[in-house]
Amino acid sequence: MKWEGRRASRNVEDRRASGGMPLGGRGLGLGTVAVALVLGWVLGINPLTLLGMLDGGMGAPQEVPSSAPPADDTMAQFVAVVLADTEDTWQELFARSGATYREPRLVLFRGSTPTACGQGQAAMGPFYCPADERVYIDLSFYETLKHKLGAPGDFAQAYVIAHEVGHHVQKLLGLTEKVHSMRSRLSQAEYNALSVRLELQADCFSGVWAHHADRARQLLEQGDIEEALNAAAQIGDDNLQRRAGGTVVPESFTHGTGEQRVAWFRRGLESGSFQQCNTFEVRAP
Repeated sequence: MKWEGRRASRNVEDRRASGGMPLGGRGLGLGTVAVALVLGWVLGINPLTLLGMLDGGMGAPQEVPSSAPPADDTMAQFVAVVLADTEDTWQELFARSGATYREPRLVLFRGSTPTACGQGQAAMGPFYCPADERVYIDLSFYETLKHKLGAPGDFAQAYVIAHEVGHHVQKLLGLTEKVHSMRSRLSQAEYNALSVRLELQADCFSGVWAHHADRARQLLEQGDIEEALNAAAQIGDDNLQRRAGGTVVPESFTHGTGEQRVAWFRRGLESGSFQQCNTFEVRAP
């Protein structure tokens, strides 16, 4: 991926110097965090929601010291450049539709950090919080992606960021709130199915970004697309459940199979149109 020497976003907050933050006012222990992560996987519930409930409600996040990432931090600068490229792409696409794109912020943290959606944990992987319009990532996830999930490469890493930015696009389009408003009227399995469609759409949006980033700025190098497709496959619910040594339980899926994630990323990549990413109007995503 040709990223060196390109514009870096100013919307990056570096909280890593503050270290791991306490889990809310009373302080949730690591055992509680582990329970929330397991329950979230089994029940298909966002672990952030469970942690917020276990800690007595989410509430406003604590004030956390942050700064711009240092210029000599290669990985942090890479993230800032990818974020900037998503900004350029989505600003243009929104403008074509007569709308204004509101840029998200991206938070680098280490271990844990408070968010407007509850306490964020590195164990959850990168995530987007619609309540504060921020993408959160502990950069150690990239080591996990490479060494434990079998998805190396800088464009695999870029895909992860673009996917989370895709959730921000959903927030701006009103799709996130529409799905979440249906939570109380659906069974857990039905809501999981909607969550899968939301996640697959974010994959499609990340493909749309890759399409325009390459056409406008010749970002891609040989092998980059294969890296992204491999990453999408490896983090499919079915493959993650198999890797964990458990039984594959489709009713618990919240992100989709590896095959589905690959297909929707490819659809966005080949079409370059976010109108082609309507996962909610197909019979089986």
